[in-house]
Amino acid sequence: MLEGDLEKFCRNSGFRYKTAMIYAFDDFELDTARMELRRAGGVVAVEPQVFALILLLLENRDRLVPKDEVIEKIWDGRIISDAALSSRVKSARQALGDDGKSQKFIRTLHGQGFRFVAQAQLRNERIVIHEPEKPPVASAEAGRPSIAVLPFRLIGAAGPHAIVADALPIDLITALSRLRWLFVIARASSFRFRGNDVDLDNVRKSLGVRYCLSGSVEVVGDRITVAAELADTASGAALWGERFPARVDDVHEIRDRIISSIIGALELHIPAHEAMAARLKPLDQLDAWSAYHLGLQHFNRFNQRDNAAAAGMFELAIERAPDFARAHAALSSAHFQNAFLKYSNAPTDAPRAARAAAERSVELDPLDPFANFALGRVHWVEDNVVGGHAWLDRSVSLCPNYAQGIYARGWTESIAGLEGDGLDGMDHALALSPLDPFRYAMLGVKSFIYIQNDDFASGASFADEAARSPGAHVLIAAIAAAAQKLNGDEDKALRWAQLIRERRPDLSRADFFRAFPFSDPIARDRLDTALSSLGF
Repeated sequence: MLEGDLEKFCRNSGFRYKTAMIYAFDDFELDTARMELRRAGGVVAVEPQVFALILLLLENRDRLVPKDEVIEKIWDGRIISDAALSSRVKSARQALGDDGKSQKFIRTLHGQGFRFVAQAQLRNERIVIHEPEKPPVASAEAGRPSIAVLPFRLIGAAGPHAIVADALPIDLITALSRLRWLFVIARASSFRFRGNDVDLDNVRKSLGVRYCLSGSVEVVGDRITVAAELADTASGAALWGERFPARVDDVHEIRDRIISSIIGALELHIPAHEAMAARLKPLDQLDAWSAYHLGLQHFNRFNQRDNAAAAGMFELAIERAPDFARAHAALSSAHFQNAFLKYSNAPTDAPRAARAAAERSVELDPLDPFANFALGRVHWVEDNVVGGHAWLDRSVSLCPNYAQGIYARGWTESIAGLEGDGLDGMDHALALSPLDPFRYAMLGVKSFIYIQNDDFASGASFADEAARSPGAHVLIAAIAAAAQKLNGDEDKALRWAQLIRERRPDLSRADFFRAFPFSDPIARDRLDTALSSLGF
């Protein structure tokens, strides 16, 4: 059949065709049409990025492929760590039965790049005709929210402080790239859009991003004001904006605070906007990230029904993209919530399911703060609070602005009696994310710390605020009841106790201390006595 006849046949029959290029080396075949790596006729399971890496090196086997070129082709030039690159090279070698010592197929030239060194042939080229298939399983990369951070505009005579207009966006690009859930355009591309008038449509078309962060730096006398704005590039709508005034002499001291505030706002507003857009789509049209963001909205309501809905959305996200590390971490968190709050419909193996999902998340992306956070919290429902501390500490090390990681690490330290920054840590988490879904928990930790320090009035005040915060579950109300009792306010303590019985009639002191296993015997005895006197 001639080429033109083949095209006509496929068009009329609903069939399609591809040109297949098969690279043969050793006892392997790499089939570009089927996206398969085969060994001795059997298919070798490889992740899409690993397949793409092997193909890139095969296609350029006559030369060294520089590290920067690998990043440009496999990661579209975005900022990644050396560890992430090394992990993909290691996986490629494992798929080929190679290792870093023998380097039979992939050779590393340290500081330069990589080369495919085995003999390989482009064995044949053929036409493949088959019936239409279901869409292949997508990678999580496909629907990931993306953002360009533009250089800030200068207003006024900035003098030596003009550098702030570039320095802040550069710091933001670096910090945002640590979040892992956001695709961040590299500075070399986003800094092309320098000027007073930002054409969002041009930014969207040129860079392919959904969101744009722009801003300005204005200097008047001895005052400097940094303004930032987050916009949806498709609609042009402003989603968030803030101004940060300061003295010129103080700008470098507060730079970290400005960056932290902006990142905290983006972590709140972008997922909310993504979930709002996802709600408008039919279920069968949700991509992995849309399902993930819808799941987060349900999860953050902290009740039995919404948690079950969240787990379903996270499972759908994993079905759409099995390599989606964050969806596995989120599913672990849903199982954790089942186990921690002992929902009546919770599976008995919830702790085991939480661990399996968290471990899979860390396996897929060991540098994701959320993955490490999820694995750290799993230890809480395994009666090993101290064991989770290293994972939570790692989550904060990976992203110092990760408010939920700071909170969870502080919770562990207060419960287990470990050294930490205590109240300062919780204040920092609350400052980073003042509208965080875990705000109630951050305030609850502050209450615990004050009670441990014999400041019952402050403990009662923060416990009340925690229990009245959105999403606060029944165990937070129990903290408020005990704290008010310790503070001598019998009426408030009884009101909280009544509310607890209305929400969870079977709640006992054993349930409370199973969730909060205090190592400090004095604090534990105080809380136990208070709850006992209230009839629990």
